[in-house]
Amino acid sequence: MPTSAPAVAAPADEPVNILLVDDEPRNLMVLESILENPGYRLVMAESGDQALLALVASEFAVIVLDIRMPGMNGFELAQMIKRRPKSALIPIIFLTAHYSEDRHILEGYGTGAVDYLHKPVNAVILRSKVAVFAELYRKSRESLSSNRALTLEVAERRRVQDEMRGLQDELERRVEERTSELLSANQALQQIQRELKEADRRKDQFLAMLGHELRNPLAPIRNAVSILKKLVPDQPELIWCRDVIDRQTGHLTHLVDDLLDVSRVSRGKIQIEKRIVDLADAVHQAVEICRPLIDSRRHDLKLSLPAAPLLVEGDITRLAQVVANLINNAAKYTDEGGLITVAVQAENGGGSGNAVVRVRDNGRGLDSESLANLFQLFYQADTNLDRSDGGLGVGLALVRSLVELHGGTVEASSPGRGQGSEFIICLPRATREAKHEPPAPPPPAAAGLRVLVVDDNCDAAKSLAMMLKILGHTASMAHAGVSAVEMAMRDRPDVILLDIGLPGMNGYEVCRSLRQQGLKNELILAVTGYGQESDRQLAREAGFDMHLVKPVSLPVIQKLLAERASANRA
Repeated sequence: MPTSAPAVAAPADEPVNILLVDDEPRNLMVLESILENPGYRLVMAESGDQALLALVASEFAVIVLDIRMPGMNGFELAQMIKRRPKSALIPIIFLTAHYSEDRHILEGYGTGAVDYLHKPVNAVILRSKVAVFAELYRKSRESLSSNRALTLEVAERRRVQDEMRGLQDELERRVEERTSELLSANQALQQIQRELKEADRRKDQFLAMLGHELRNPLAPIRNAVSILKKLVPDQPELIWCRDVIDRQTGHLTHLVDDLLDVSRVSRGKIQIEKRIVDLADAVHQAVEICRPLIDSRRHDLKLSLPAAPLLVEGDITRLAQVVANLINNAAKYTDEGGLITVAVQAENGGGSGNAVVRVRDNGRGLDSESLANLFQLFYQADTNLDRSDGGLGVGLALVRSLVELHGGTVEASSPGRGQGSEFIICLPRATREAKHEPPAPPPPAAAGLRVLVVDDNCDAAKSLAMMLKILGHTASMAHAGVSAVEMAMRDRPDVILLDIGLPGMNGYEVCRSLRQQGLKNELILAVTGYGQESDRQLAREAGFDMHLVKPVSLPVIQKLLAERASANRA
């Protein structure tokens, strides 16, 4: 049987494979002695079958092939070699002591031979010819290696394209200053810029659509809660359920906005609305958010809160989000039945100093490398975790950004793997007491307006119309753009609450058509899940009086209707 070499191409400095095929062992020994060279690995086969097996196992630079062999002769073997894509390009040198006529030589070349030598072989000629083909093979192998390196380089360049956006203007300026020899490189960078802009456009389009699809279901929930507030009797249990739905809908709305703005985390553009809040209230809200996960994993959660209010200046929803992220993190990375403690305390006591929140668990713990990178965006402390425990690596980066926006710090510590972790948030205490302002007066009563509600989401339209009727207005509904135009022109409502993403005609087209057909003074409000600034600009250009993002709260709607009613009376 022939010796074998690896099926993949070897590095350029390794010996090349030479296949010697002859049915006579003596002839093979002669060929071996002629071609013996440290740069060659000689593989010998005594039949066509052995040669084919060798070709399956290895790559060869050249084949030295005897023509006259029992069973499968050299011509037949050459034809089979050339039919296989893997071996079709291997050069073949025929050896013969019998075939000398032109027709035999032509037959040899016709089967794919590159040369034709007579026995007894001239050793110098054979060595020279084999050396030529071996060198060609080495050059080809080096070329393949270079191509692989170029392929890897291209892949690496594609990977870093996402990091080049911030450098694009500087790169273009430098390219313009370069000499004409860099013109081709400049053209390539311009192509990258076009691709990045297109990717950015698609991202914005996706975020707008995602916001619309996520906010749309929140609108009928918020409307239904408003209806419950008007209809539910004063039973404590029902009031509690209603308030929970209302509060959690508000949290969900804020979290949807956070999801849509996650790209702003790395650029530090998240905005917060500060006021004086009790840090304990934020912790209670956070616990409420995390309770389902804690209960599902059967953890024991212990709270240690100060008896007196511990005031900080901040956004209570964002602070609750920070604490919730840390509690959820502890719950996910602590085995079932673990212990999680949340302690809130004043540092240095008195009326100054800091407010500190400590979230501690007895879970899997962290090593030094994880502690050093934990708050980096998209960092995963343990990439081998099951996805039920893993995440996107955004939560702790968002925690750090939000805490820093509040003028505070966050740090993590752990004795090591398997020994639990502790996260410490340090916030400056408020320098002024919370103002106990009386609740804002309810909006002035407004009733008797004719309102058209247009939304392809039937639940959203029906719940909003029902709420308007409870408030004393006349409400009608349409679920498509064309029917909305027909009803508006027929009924001439005082107010039109108009969704944007409608079938047939979209909301912009509907508003523009109504304004063109004479509805100049009617109040037309865009009520939509699209909430980017570009959407607001499109609404203004189409003729809307105001752009409202779903879910719209009842007080906002009451205020706008009251203003319209006052204008009608004037």
